Amino acid sequence: MSDATTSSWFEDYADDIDDLQVEEYDITAAPNDFNVLTIHSFLESGAVRIPGFQRNYVWDINRASKLIESLILGLPVPQVFLYEVERNKFLVIDGQQRLMSIYYFIKQRFPRKDRRSELRIIFDENGKIPDSVIHDDNYFENFRLKLGESLPNHPNRFKGLAYQTLEGYKTQFELRTIRNVIIKQNSPQGDDSSMYEVFNRLNTGGVNLKPQEIRTSMYHSNFYEMLYRANSAPRWRYLLGNKDPDIHMKDVEILLRGFALLIDGGNYSPSMVKFLNQFSRKARGHNTEQNDYLGKLMFSFLDACSDLPEDAFLNKRSGRFNVALYEATFVAACKIPFAEQRMLSGKIAPNALVALESNKEFLDAMLEGTTQTRNVRARLNSASQVLGQF
Repeated sequence: MSDATTSSWFEDYADDIDDLQVEEYDITAAPNDFNVLTIHSFLESGAVRIPGFQRNYVWDINRASKLIESLILGLPVPQVFLYEVERNKFLVIDGQQRLMSIYYFIKQRFPRKDRRSELRIIFDENGKIPDSVIHDDNYFENFRLKLGESLPNHPNRFKGLAYQTLEGYKTQFELRTIRNVIIKQNSPQGDDSSMYEVFNRLNTGGVNLKPQEIRTSMYHSNFYEMLYRANSAPRWRYLLGNKDPDIHMKDVEILLRGFALLIDGGNYSPSMVKFLNQFSRKARGHNTEQNDYLGKLMFSFLDACSDLPEDAFLNKRSGRFNVALYEATFVAACKIPFAEQRMLSGKIAPNALVALESNKEFLDAMLEGTTQTRNVRARLNSASQVLGQF
């Protein structure tokens, strides 16, 4: 499914509003030249992590082989951007394909195209790919350089070579350096909000990242793992009106917004981007018990929606998922159960949801300034009054 198709799922009052105020930061961008062996050891140890928002490895073996050949020959290759999260801990902003090509070549294994999504998950969970998977022919094939002839009837001298068979060129390859630009926020301390802007502005991979893609990388946590599980639940996909997850993680963001407004809505202030970033950062501190409860609360909400028709949260005119209607309903239904640390009881009546969708106070809070505090709270209050208690 195309980006255009997936983006048409959602009708969101906060979409396309660039209302995140950019603060003044003290940020340094320092160039460092790491050799190939150092880069491999960084990836192997987890010191350099490829964020969750980055796309799967997409290069074919021909393109990866050309990169390796360039490094052996000493030809210049594009620089890599890293964000220093803490001392000796880095996130890759740009350069995933190049770094993973080096990693796979030294491992002497190349990922099979149809298993790369699975490998992405394995890499995220382990910080690397376990040797048992690397040597599994279901996931990998041998990585031997696949290069064309430099001139007619003049075979490329590196063609067919693997890392261990480079012989005299092996040390030359290992010591070849790649320029890495390391970006670090010096101040304000204890506030990583500049990191969002760095990802948003400095990613050079030609991909327009959406806020939740960046957020997923910055604030990955067990809380987010709970959101991912909920996002794949058939009952949730039924309410969304689409069985396939959104490639830009908009569906995950909707879940996040419901929980953020439920738990921390009393502290909401614009922008929505900033609010969700702050909540995601706080949610990294949730313990297992908290996350387990929130997951069960979400599923009890889905149970409470079981009498609703498939299009309950869809705008009747546009057919798009109405994010404002969903989040107001979720908060209203879960507010008292959450305060009492229990599950929802009862069902959300279809006619009550229709009444909320046409409620004057609710609609007035959607006309303009939709992300302003008073309008967000007005929608939540309207939902509580119309839907009642659970």
